[in-house]
Amino acid sequence: MKIALVGIGKIALDQHVPALAASPDWELAATVSRNGAVDGVEAWRDLDAMLEARSDIRVVSLCLPPVPRFDYAMKALQAGRYVMLEKPPGATLSECALLERAAHDLQLGIFATWHSREAAMVAPAKAWLADKTITSGRITWREDVRKWHPGQDWVFEPGGMGVFDPGINALSILTEILPRPVHLRAATLEFPENRQTPIAAHLHLSNGIEADFDWRQEGPQTWSIELETDHGTLALHDGGARLVIDGAVSAAPDATLSGEYPRLYARMAELVRAGQSDMDLSPMVLVADAFTLGRRVTAAPFHF
Repeated sequence: MKIALVGIGKIALDQHVPALAASPDWELAATVSRNGAVDGVEAWRDLDAMLEARSDIRVVSLCLPPVPRFDYAMKALQAGRYVMLEKPPGATLSECALLERAAHDLQLGIFATWHSREAAMVAPAKAWLADKTITSGRITWREDVRKWHPGQDWVFEPGGMGVFDPGINALSILTEILPRPVHLRAATLEFPENRQTPIAAHLHLSNGIEADFDWRQEGPQTWSIELETDHGTLALHDGGARLVIDGAVSAAPDATLSGEYPRLYARMAELVRAGQSDMDLSPMVLVADAFTLGRRVTAAPFHF
């Protein structure tokens, strides 16, 4: 199937392009970007022009920042294309609901992707927890914004989500593996005095689960979820690549991210063939609740 990739930045080049190149399901037939391109692939600067000229392209994958994504997704749907959304699927819950409704009304499909759910040990963790009761937990998700979003000021603008850009990855795993839903009880959000979105956050969730997100960690990055249950302890480390259950370690044979995007594109192919959508917004609900309930504190200015 032919697919167009919209928004050719770091995540597109590092993850989407290699995943598509290795897939038996997809042909990357076009890109749309004001600043980037992929060697050997037809490049466009305008989505409308591409949609009009390339009726053979059945699917559009959007790697844009969250704020402009809604308009692009709606245009693609109205042009009769299936749509794949990089996480988070939008800037607001209401626009995500509108996109899902539009896809349904147009008899198309839309996919809100959560790449961290595709980490190798997430499914085994979910299976082990299925009959357990969670008694407490700790999420530690700390990384360096300068490494992952170098000079990208949009992450600190309204709609950019700040530290929840990586933090939502942890919440996507949590909402996938827990046998029952959780909800937010309270939050503290640290906003640099010169920025519009938080650089750190602490969440108090039900079932005694605490989450610590920070975008200022240099050196080794930390992506861990540890859960106490009525039948032992489970921990996911390295973003879901390593699973520890009561001291017994299971680890993915490959790098943390190497299998995530190939699995997302395999799932997208399934959805297109079945004419279905997958728009689970539960991680985004928790982030929205954090902005609603969160106590705001001021942190030192941040500069790239």
